[in-house]
Amino acid sequence: MNANENNEPPYILDEITYRPNLAALKKRLRLREGSPLETDFVALAGEAEAIAKPRAMYRLVFIDEKRTDEVIIDGVTLHSRVLRVNLDTALRAFVYIATCGQELHAWGEGQTDMVAQFWADAIKQDALVSAIGALNAHLKMCYKLGKTSAMSPGSLASWPIRQQRPLFSLLGDPQAAIGVQLTDSFLMIPNKSVSGIRFPTEESFQSCQLCPREGCPNRRAAYEPELYKQRYQV
Repeated sequence: MNANENNEPPYILDEITYRPNLAALKKRLRLREGSPLETDFVALAGEAEAIAKPRAMYRLVFIDEKRTDEVIIDGVTLHSRVLRVNLDTALRAFVYIATCGQELHAWGEGQTDMVAQFWADAIKQDALVSAIGALNAHLKMCYKLGKTSAMSPGSLASWPIRQQRPLFSLLGDPQAAIGVQLTDSFLMIPNKSVSGIRFPTEESFQSCQLCPREGCPNRRAAYEPELYKQRYQV
C-alpha cells in the first residue's frame, strides 16, 4: 500500500477532560500540606483546570517498505535504524501528537512570578500526561491493541529531532487540527507536546533503554549499554 491508497484521515481528540493530579503534583513540587505555598498552588491549579483543553491526534498508517536503516510509511521515509528494527514485524502503526493545548501554553507564558512559572510548567506537563493517557486509552479501545511501544523523534541519536518534519507530514496540518506548531528548529509549540509513532511489539521497548543520560527526571527504564549491539547493530 502506498500513500495514495491509504485514505485514513487523522482522528482528533479535542474533548479531553483535565483534572490536575494534585497529590502527585504537590509531591513532585515538595509542597507541604496546609502551607501558604500549597494554598497558592492549589489556586493556580484551579485556574489551569478551568481553561485547559489538552488535545491529541493520530493517524493509522501502513508500512510500505523496510530498508536497512529506514522505513517508508505511506510514502514518507523515516530514517532510523532503531525504528526500523522495532517495526520489523509490524504492518501498520499509529503516528500521533498529544499536547497540553494552546490555552494552557498561553496561560503559562503569562505568569510573571518565577515560582508560578515553575508550577505552571509542572501543571502543563500533567495536562500533557492526561492527553497521552486519553490517546492511548482510545487506541486500545478502538483497535483492540495488544502490547505496544512508542518512539519519538529526538529521543535518541538514532532518530534525530529533524525527523519531526516527515512525521508531521503524515498527520497533515497539526497546527490547524490541534494547535501544535513545528518550529524551524523542529521544536513544538506548545512546548508541552509530544509526537511519535506507536507500534505493536512482542518485546517491550523504551527509548530510555538506549539513552545513557544520567539524572534524567523523565527516565522510564534503566539504560542497557549492551542492548544496541545485541538488537540493533547491523
